[in-house]
Amino acid sequence: MVKCRAVNAISLAALGLLGLLSMLLSMSVLGESDPHAGHHDMDHSMILDTTGMVMNQNKDKLPEDCAKISRDYEFEVIAGTDFAEPYVDTIFGFNEHQWRVEPCSRITVTFKNEDEVRHQWMIHKLPKYLYDQGMFHMEAAGGHTQVGTFIVPSDNKTYLVHCDIAQHMEKGMKAQLVVGRGSGDLWSIPGVTASFERTPTVFSGWLALGLVIIGMVVTLIIWVFTNKKSSHTG
Repeated sequence: MVKCRAVNAISLAALGLLGLLSMLLSMSVLGESDPHAGHHDMDHSMILDTTGMVMNQNKDKLPEDCAKISRDYEFEVIAGTDFAEPYVDTIFGFNEHQWRVEPCSRITVTFKNEDEVRHQWMIHKLPKYLYDQGMFHMEAAGGHTQVGTFIVPSDNKTYLVHCDIAQHMEKGMKAQLVVGRGSGDLWSIPGVTASFERTPTVFSGWLALGLVIIGMVVTLIIWVFTNKKSSHTG
């Protein structure tokens, strides 16, 4: 009898779980079939449809360190394989790999994708109280265009811009946005900076000094050993 009750309880639990899964699945299907679900604002931070996405757009919220918008910029950024031709070991590229703006400026980017695969234009390390995860993100499906706006703070800073799709950045889709005087060029920006970072570090300096000292000690030991051997021979 106990065994039968246990089996019945398990069966009821399984049926309940199946019912819940069926309800969730039906809600998902209804959501996908909703004619108004194709283009919408998700939590007021993402615009998404079949042509691509704009995430964390900001047209009017000022950073805390900006009293007003200093200047408006409009850039057309074109992504495509044709822009990789001037650079060795690249497959994808942007029509430009560097943009300069004033601090506290508002920037509108028209991102046009000339390839058949999707591409992204992402910028990182913006203020997190304005941009979720400190990021402004645009994605355009093949042959489509997206338009998005964001506002930079007052810092003199160099921001990384890239495509986050696997291997796209490594194969050429990397750029920099220089705000004000910037904070130094990023490495491996096509047409702007060298392919590899060669900045000397404190560790490398101490390593070089250590090797010099070791060389001097070894030389001294050899000299002393040689002199002792010569004196014994004499």
